[in-house]
Amino acid sequence: MSKIVNEAKVKNPLIVAIRELLEHRALWMYLLLDEANKKGLQPEEFAPAAIKRCGLYQGDLLRKKGGQGKSLKGLKKALFGFFAQKVFEMDILRCDDDHLDIDFHYCPLVKAWQKQGCTDEQISKMCDYAMCGDRGIGEAFGVELDLPATIANGCKTCQLRYIRRK
Repeated sequence: MSKIVNEAKVKNPLIVAIRELLEHRALWMYLLLDEANKKGLQPEEFAPAAIKRCGLYQGDLLRKKGGQGKSLKGLKKALFGFFAQKVFEMDILRCDDDHLDIDFHYCPLVKAWQKQGCTDEQISKMCDYAMCGDRGIGEAFGVELDLPATIANGCKTCQLRYIRRK
């Protein structure tokens, strides 16, 4: 039996539609990794690096969009706005130039993998790969991403902690 609890509380039709787009992205990821496995490729040998490259690219764009250089206030503004907060049922706990602490109470990517019948172990691995994009975004802002807890590992929340280490 799965230890992962991931049920949305926000049921607004627009938010549900946005979640479905994110689920579709997660479905692509799952199917690509599944096909790679079938061909004898090891996803851990390529998926983290490819997804991190995407995060670095996106992070560079977000820095320009946020208009605040490498300040994490700019990242919050550019990536974690109203709709993102509703989709992931987020709580922004702290935001300053050097720290951005966010708790996610729901994950549409995990939901997509659950719908595919993935095991908890598969979900945990795919989450770790997906978070390489968030790590890349952090690197583009000159910070590191700590993940003390994730829904994919059976925790109540995903705890994203972007921090500039001095």
